[in-house]
Amino acid sequence: MPNIKNILIFLTLSSFLILPCNADVYRYIDKYGRVIFTDKPEHKGYKKLVRTWKGWVEQKKPQNFDWVGHQKRYDTIIRGTAKTYKLPYTLLHAIITVESWYNPNAVSQAGAIGLMQLMPETAKRYGVINRRDVKENISGGSHYLSDLLIMFDNDIRLALAAYNAGENAVKKYENTVPPYKETQNYIKKVLKYYKKYQQTMI
Repeated sequence: MPNIKNILIFLTLSSFLILPCNADVYRYIDKYGRVIFTDKPEHKGYKKLVRTWKGWVEQKKPQNFDWVGHQKRYDTIIRGTAKTYKLPYTLLHAIITVESWYNPNAVSQAGAIGLMQLMPETAKRYGVINRRDVKENISGGSHYLSDLLIMFDNDIRLALAAYNAGENAVKKYENTVPPYKETQNYIKKVLKYYKKYQQTMI
């Protein structure tokens, strides 16, 4: 006899996968541990998910996590790495804020890890052995961002789009921001914090 739990998971995932491609996706975990996905949340218990090439993630400020304290703790490393790769340190701060809220143990459903949410392939490409190591993670993510800026003629929006959706997605749409709502929102969020940090960080 089929396992009821497996059936529920299958039905849940099936309904999730056939949602309209442009629909917002929300996730709710009920008191029995069942995961429900929908594009029409019925109450505030549903959490919005964001689709990236790193998988579906819930972008929100972590609860009971001193992200501001971690921001200050890692600031010296971020500034030093930014100088190494000739990047604005405020831009790195903005990306890290949106990617992980400065949580070095952050993990996406697709397996992206650390402050700058590095996938295994990206980490290997840039010689990152331990993705949870703050210095290695920031160095690998910064090196990748630097290469993306060179690749897309220092267009920050395209570099951010590539960091979020993958460089091939940007190339697929002839070096324009892909028509993915999630990527477009990602760019807006990063640029919002970039502007804020330019004004507040000295």
